[in-house]
Amino acid sequence: MQYSRIAVFASGQGSNFAALIQAQNAGKLGGGRIELLVSDRPEALVAQRAEEAGIPALLLRPKDFASRELYEAEIVAELQRRDIGLVVLAGYMRLITPVLLTPYAGRIINIHPSLLPAFAGKDAIGQALDYGVKLTGVTVHFVDGGMDTGPVIAQRGVAVEAEDTAETLAGRIHQVEYELYPEVVSAFAAGKIGLDGRKATISE
Repeated sequence: MQYSRIAVFASGQGSNFAALIQAQNAGKLGGGRIELLVSDRPEALVAQRAEEAGIPALLLRPKDFASRELYEAEIVAELQRRDIGLVVLAGYMRLITPVLLTPYAGRIINIHPSLLPAFAGKDAIGQALDYGVKLTGVTVHFVDGGMDTGPVIAQRGVAVEAEDTAETLAGRIHQVEYELYPEVVSAFAAGKIGLDGRKATISE
């Protein structure tokens, strides 16, 4: 099964969104195409990036809805209208409810700046520095109902240097994100990602 029609969810500056657009323009998304940006912050820079790239955007304020479920129902309706096959979270700062998880089970992925299950949740880079680890990195994983608890698809390590600050370490982690996420999205779009229980595979 292929997942060539992609929606990217983002809440902030959209640097991973920009990296995915760049990969798409270079023909490196495995036949996938970004058909929609979804953002819960209409004023965020990522919305401007979508406009500049000519990508349609669904910009909704959750506070305008009576519940998280109604907010997500609006999103699901748009995803289904556009026949979206893969949902890619790229700095989307909201937990997903079953309203979205159920119809897109096994078709929602996220990127996180640590080697999960270490340092899940907010400020993973700060957590890694505070803990004193020598190696952290980037994880792409399936999304489930928990906080960064879904099956791991791919990981790549980043060494922590003695002189690192949160800013310098984040810079190197982001560069890895910009490489790894398009690779995984490309494999997913080409139907190369499999899942058996908690074990994800990427076929050649």
